[in-house]
Amino acid sequence: MSIERKKILGVPIDKIDFRQTVIKIEKLIKSDTSHQVATVNPEFVMAAQKNREFKRVLNSTSLNTPEAAGVFWAMRFLHGIKLKEKVPGVDLFWALCKLSEDRGYRIFMLGGKPGVAKKAAGRVKLIHPRARIVYTYPGSPKETKKIRRLINHTQPNILFVAWGSPKQDIWINKNLRKFQTSLVAVGVGGTFDFIAGVRIRAPKWMQKIGLEWLYRLFQEPKRFGRIWTAVVRFPLAVFFSKFKRKAKDEE
Repeated sequence: MSIERKKILGVPIDKIDFRQTVIKIEKLIKSDTSHQVATVNPEFVMAAQKNREFKRVLNSTSLNTPEAAGVFWAMRFLHGIKLKEKVPGVDLFWALCKLSEDRGYRIFMLGGKPGVAKKAAGRVKLIHPRARIVYTYPGSPKETKKIRRLINHTQPNILFVAWGSPKQDIWINKNLRKFQTSLVAVGVGGTFDFIAGVRIRAPKWMQKIGLEWLYRLFQEPKRFGRIWTAVVRFPLAVFFSKFKRKAKDEE
């Protein structure tokens, strides 16, 4: 599957829809090497402007899915590309759990607060009883040696890491080739919280029109800084980058 990839402020985004994403990840699972998948939103792009290591990581992944409405707008504004649909981390998690049930792929859930991943796994088993969740562990990057041992022992095909970005994505990049098994590692941020019911997602209508950020702001006012970055600083940075490039081309 050939996928077109364009950059937003130096961060690559793949032109891919949800169904294509699941098909692509299954192909990666069946390959004989490990791969990293990132679900990219405006916060990722802005964080990468200051964090060179994070930008390097996002430029080395096997797949960067478009997670948020801001990415849709930027792809169209900068490159004239109209993306078909978002690929949110929560929805991708559910789709891969269904894939596990259908194909027998083994899943390791890493991250979240103590007990959250286990509770989320229980919820998955209610909906997809044959999904093969082989281990859940909250952990932290300080426990990398132990985590590697657990992964090498359980031999998962899919590794979900829920430590939030950029921590989870940088950790995946550093350790991906050190596991004694080939797998696909996906950074999923707060997904386990949503699956476990610790946090509630916005209603579907808000998700569809790109206002999930507003719902989360009502839930967690302390996220104001992050949301300001996504809905104000990001569009401004994209806007000025286009006209800066245009001015340079005209010189």
